[in-house]
Amino acid sequence: MNKELSEIINIYATGTSKELNEYLLGKSKNNLMGVLTDLITIYINDKNSSTLREYLTVTIAGYNHTEGKIGYNGYKQNVYGKPIMCEAKPKNVRNGGKRKLNGGGNFTDYTHKRFERDLKEKVHMIASGFVDGKLIYIIEFPFVYKAFTEKLSKQLERRFPKGDVTGQFLRSANFDYRDYIYCEKTKAVFLLSKSDLEKYRENIVKGFYKFLDGISSDD
Repeated sequence: MNKELSEIINIYATGTSKELNEYLLGKSKNNLMGVLTDLITIYINDKNSSTLREYLTVTIAGYNHTEGKIGYNGYKQNVYGKPIMCEAKPKNVRNGGKRKLNGGGNFTDYTHKRFERDLKEKVHMIASGFVDGKLIYIIEFPFVYKAFTEKLSKQLERRFPKGDVTGQFLRSANFDYRDYIYCEKTKAVFLLSKSDLEKYRENIVKGFYKFLDGISSDD
């Protein structure tokens, strides 16, 4: 974090609105642009919060973002009446790191009850991938796709073979690209061009890269 951003945060948290305004007015345009860029870089790569990545994923996919940890991440109006709800699963990896994008995500604190609710609501899943905060893809597919629901159901059955237990959860129900790429309704909402995608080949697992390259367009 640069010293300018650190000072701004300090004034925001400990000073008054007047003090903050006076400090900002005394800075040049280029200085403020640098501070904003630094702030966005920190925020979008934050390991402990996916809020910004979630917001981008949901809005670029055409949904209205809903804030808060409870409920779905977004919705959009449906011509047939009931809004379509979406569940976003953004994933960020660092260039040169061991973790790679696999088109997947996970559900935290999952239960049979939540699973049944998601099935009933016919939620739309939106999986996205970032490398150092750079958006690589956004893939949308229906939650109700059989291979996908079977993957989640098996994990729940292993954790709760006799049904939900009060106060207990499946901490992480995971999935990856293999659980939805053969669904006819799977679509790329956002995807880098072939040449740009090639730059991130080493950050994406081989099978998923092949899938993305196959549906990506030329420059």
